[in-house]
Amino acid sequence: MSDLLKNIDARTKLAGTNKLEILLFTLGTDSRNGRRETFGINVFKVREVMRTPPITAAPEMPASVEGMVSLRGTLVPVVDLAKYAGVATDSQRSIMIVTEYAGHTQGFLVETVDTILRLDWSQMRVPPEMLTAEMGGLVTAVTELPDGRLVMMMDVEKILSATTKYDDDTVYHSISPLDDPSLTVVFADDSVVARKQIERTLKAMHVKYVEAINGRAAWEELEKIATLAQASGQEVSKLVRLVLTDIEMPEMDGYILTKKIKTDSRFAGVPVIMHSSLSGMSNQQLGKSVGVDEYVPKFEPRKLAEILTRRLLGTSPVVQANE
Repeated sequence: MSDLLKNIDARTKLAGTNKLEILLFTLGTDSRNGRRETFGINVFKVREVMRTPPITAAPEMPASVEGMVSLRGTLVPVVDLAKYAGVATDSQRSIMIVTEYAGHTQGFLVETVDTILRLDWSQMRVPPEMLTAEMGGLVTAVTELPDGRLVMMMDVEKILSATTKYDDDTVYHSISPLDDPSLTVVFADDSVVARKQIERTLKAMHVKYVEAINGRAAWEELEKIATLAQASGQEVSKLVRLVLTDIEMPEMDGYILTKKIKTDSRFAGVPVIMHSSLSGMSNQQLGKSVGVDEYVPKFEPRKLAEILTRRLLGTSPVVQANE
């Protein structure tokens, strides 16, 4: 399994080409329907794959969190993905995928790890509403393999939000509103959890926004705005002041969206902020290479508000002390 993830750093060359590599895995056969689904996770978020070490139970953990393991001196929570996803199975989950994203490390228990699949983001489709409802928003994209199997990309950010207490309502109360009703931000993210956090941040700032579920949808919204600007004789930068984008998204990723914006003269003067749980320096450098103006990690609404305010008004926000 160590060979499976060898040279992960070399995979960063895929960024900016709308391509990705996903690690395929299974959770076991669901006794309720007899299906054995295939899931995927972006290799960028995988630190290693290993046999599950001894797990120490911990009190007051969510039902799907089996406990903690010690990895090189660091305590890491372990999530049983079958339990979290509602898969009723007796299969052994003896493999652990160690993930690292949004500044957090987690272990995911799975039944088997298959292979690493390289494909284009355009092959990843937004999941149908029925699947989204059935999986509780856990699946952000789907694609079909040559053998007919469907691969479902898991929203690891949603798992993080459900198994850790990374968010604090008082953070939003501490963000001061901006006194400029003309401000509008376009943002794109395929994660329901991430979109909700962005919405709460922008609402706290009293900033209007246009929401998109992926890069393609964001580009379509931006073209509508550009058409409106042309018809009214205005610059696009007067109608949309900033674009905030995730990296990983089905159909069109954040790198390609940024490239399209930065190479289109209609959007001159519109900064692009990359908002991602892929917090490695290599990803930040790749973002800059396609024209990203700034980078902010996910799950830090206060930091997000600071950067947005500085970019929108040229100042930093007043952040009040938590009550």
